Order: sequence, then structure tokens, then C-alpha cells
Amino acid sequence: MSATFGSTGDVTAGLTHGLTAGLTGTAVAWRPAVADLVAELADGGHLHFTEVVAENVHLPAVDPRLVALAARGTVVVPHGVSLGLAGAGRPDPARLRRLAELATHFGSPLVSEHVAFVRAADSPDTMHGDVLEAEHLLPPPRTRDSLAVLADNIAIARDQLPVPLAVENIAAVMSWPEDELSEPEFLTELVELTDVGIVLDVANLYASATARGSDPHADLHRFPLHRIAYVHVAGGRWDSGFYLDTHADPVLRAVADLLTDLAETVAPQAPGVLLERDDNLSAEAVRADLAVVNGALV
Repeated sequence: MSATFGSTGDVTAGLTHGLTAGLTGTAVAWRPAVADLVAELADGGHLHFTEVVAENVHLPAVDPRLVALAARGTVVVPHGVSLGLAGAGRPDPARLRRLAELATHFGSPLVSEHVAFVRAADSPDTMHGDVLEAEHLLPPPRTRDSLAVLADNIAIARDQLPVPLAVENIAAVMSWPEDELSEPEFLTELVELTDVGIVLDVANLYASATARGSDPHADLHRFPLHRIAYVHVAGGRWDSGFYLDTHADPVLRAVADLLTDLAETVAPQAPGVLLERDDNLSAEAVRADLAVVNGALV
């Protein structure tokens, strides 16, 4: 299959742009509960990179198992969840400094965050006595005004980071009435404006597409695949007619099929694929999910 923005050759040419350096094969996000499994996979040559939630790693008191993993040559990517790049406020310098320090500490080739807003203000004001935190990743309105704010915030972030930045599509179960662009159009224009990398989460893509009633495979082929830095996949479940991206359930066959579609589209230059699981977390559950992911990429 070919993406709508060009041929497969165009896709693979972009994937050799340097964004994917060191991020190959399948991987598992590092969590303390599965630290031993991640180390086992790395030592067996089955995992070459991993990802840590930046807000959960505190320098200099880093878990010794994560330190040892990085020391043995496994690439560690800091992944932020609280920067709120798509919010109206400017990126918080302290949060950017944390991402920068982690990237330097681990020698990371890039850092990643989300195309999302997470709070209503950076500081209290006369109307609100406290900052309003969503404690969730929320989709921005897909308007060109919103796009301009996001592009400005990405430029600010990149100026403060020692390595490239990649941004991830979120699982959005709603759209705003003022949307002017589809999600693939929004991200494609963002890439054109900023040349930022993309962390393509196929489970999030599936969640968003099914919520709005679009075809996830058709949507996939409209994303800026030539700017993928690496790929996320996670488990979820259907509940009351909605697909919920839970990071706590098995990877669905439909999500695995999207991963297969993506791999066939960008072959032979496939980016690394990272499995995320945050709850119901055990070595057995991760191994089962990883088998599904590996099977989807055969």
C-alpha cells in the first residue's frame, strides 16, 4: 500500500532522516514492575531501546536497574506527559529542564511528548485560585490558530532541549466543534511548520478513529509517516461502545492489524515499536502483548 502523501519510497527516505537512530526492533517501556524482564530482553539481544516516563524518574536517585540497563548500551528515551505543548500557556521551563537533564544523563538520541493540553493555566489568577490540572491528555482544537500556538511551543521547547523532539498523537474520544482540520491533516501541517518528529501511537490512532467513526487504516495512510521517530502500541478494551486506551488490557487484534499495515507501508525501513503497559502489569502480561506485537511485524 502507499500513503496518500507519496510513494513508499518517500516514506522510507524520511525514516532515514536520523530520527530513528538506535530505535529499532521491538521494545518495552521501562516500568519498575517489569525492570527484570526488560533487562532480560536487552541482555538476550531482543530489545535495543526503552522509554521512561520523565515525571517518574528523579535525578540523581535513579533506580539502579535503569542505570545498569543504560550502562549496558540500551537506548533510553525520556517521555514526558505533563508539558502540555498544545496548551495556550508557554512550556514550563522547569519541565523542559527536567527533560533536558534526563536526555543528557542517559545520552538519549531524542525526547518525546504529546500533542495535548493538560492544564488551564500556568499559574493562579484573579478568577481561579489554583491551576486547573486535567490529569489527563486532552486534544487541542484542530484549528490553524491552535496549530500556530503548538508550533510556537514546540519551537520554544526545542530551543531548551539538547536533542530532537518527537510528539505523539493521543487517544481522543472527542472532537471540538470548531475543528478545521482532521487529525492527520493537523499533524501533517504541524510537521510542515516545524519539521518535528512523530511518535505514532497506533492504539491511540485506533481509539481516536473509532470514536469519531472514521476508518483507522485510511487515517493511518494520511498521517505524516515520513517523520516517524518510533511507534507506540498498547492494550485496551471496548466499553459501552467506546474503545478505551487503557494500557492495562491485551493488545487488540485490530490494533495489531494497524501495526502490520504500518510496517508494510514503510518497509524496509521500519522504525522501532515500543509496547506500553501501565497497569495489570506483570512479566507474563507483557510477554503475551509482546508476542502479539512481534507477530504483527512478521
